[in-house]
Amino acid sequence: MIAVRLGEIAHARSGDKGSGANIGVIAYTEAGYATIKSKVTVEAVVAFFAPLNPGEVRRYTLDNLGALNFVLTSVLAGGGSRSLRIDAQGKTLGQALLEMPLELEPAELALCRRPAREENAS
Repeated sequence: MIAVRLGEIAHARSGDKGSGANIGVIAYTEAGYATIKSKVTVEAVVAFFAPLNPGEVRRYTLDNLGALNFVLTSVLAGGGSRSLRIDAQGKTLGQALLEMPLELEPAELALCRRPAREENAS
């Protein structure tokens, strides 16, 4: 097993709604989706964001998109106009979640990484 960042196998988007935020995590490959679906659990996200007191965390699976959506109900401590947090609107929470460490087998990691771009032969 090797430790890798979630960002090695997925990308993310995040935003806010009042005191809560949502984070979409989108896998680069089908194998990556199976991996994030099994490893990026509600419990793992609660533990990762524990210093921010995320409140209730709900996870939605979007199988057709190879993505997960997490709703963190009170992670923004009041939201954009009330919170004293640096990121009171939750725009960087997705980027932060991509730093979550995952333990993967090397062969699993190879299947989960973004496929290399082919150079356009002119």
